[in-house]
Amino acid sequence: MNIAKVLTAYATQDGDGVNIRRLPGFDGKYLDPFLMIDELKSNNESDYIGGFPPHPHRGIETFTYIIKGGFEHQDQMGNKKAIRSGDVQWMSTGRGVMHSEMPLTDAKEGLHGFQIWINMPSGEKMRAPRYQDTTQNPAPEVTNQHGVSFSALAGNWQFEDCTLTSSLQSLAANAALANVTLPVNTRMQLAGLKQRKVMIYVHTGELITGDEQTFNAGKLLILSENSDIDISSQKGAGMLILAGDPLEQPIAHMGPFVMTTQEEIKQAVRDYQNGEFGNI
Repeated sequence: MNIAKVLTAYATQDGDGVNIRRLPGFDGKYLDPFLMIDELKSNNESDYIGGFPPHPHRGIETFTYIIKGGFEHQDQMGNKKAIRSGDVQWMSTGRGVMHSEMPLTDAKEGLHGFQIWINMPSGEKMRAPRYQDTTQNPAPEVTNQHGVSFSALAGNWQFEDCTLTSSLQSLAANAALANVTLPVNTRMQLAGLKQRKVMIYVHTGELITGDEQTFNAGKLLILSENSDIDISSQKGAGMLILAGDPLEQPIAHMGPFVMTTQEEIKQAVRDYQNGEFGNI
């Protein structure tokens, strides 16, 4: 297992005062095709109760995964859905989406989840928006004899002798995501993935790589191309595996809009101001 770069998530706020840990990649240097990894993790309701009131997006895909607690998503396309523990939601915003994400009032045990932004190829950024979630087709999950749990959140995965196929199959940049839980004193190995960019985000506990490096929660390991994955944990760990093919295209970013030129950003702002994103 070869690690090319290690990044650390930092504390910040977004939405209506929601406390998060963030890894941004709007410069295109390290995360491409991913643009941002936000982790929401707190047992204190005041850290997230404000949620994310109605706001627009253009030119990105948002990927939301809930480990604990839940959010209600609503958008101008007519989707209104509660996303709870184990659920995944994918929204390909294309030319424009107006949506909100608000914490569920019946989720009393805190919140732990992710919103991850994936860039879209420049030629697809103005297509019609799409929405899909796994509430009716849960992410396939398997646990091996040692208690290692592997959940295929999006895309296709091979874990030991099991092929796992998520119902989410159309993410931009051939993106695929999985969640892995390692109990105390366990190990997991995966062959190199077909995607050129593969990253591991540690969200719980600590993991140890094959060369005996230890990484705590909040660390993102960016692997060398074609690297295998060889990780273990003495104390237990939870992590996301993110894979995709870099788009290697210009990134123009302003708030909720990600395009390829500044003129496209200006047009997105004009369209939003003119009400072309619709209302919830």
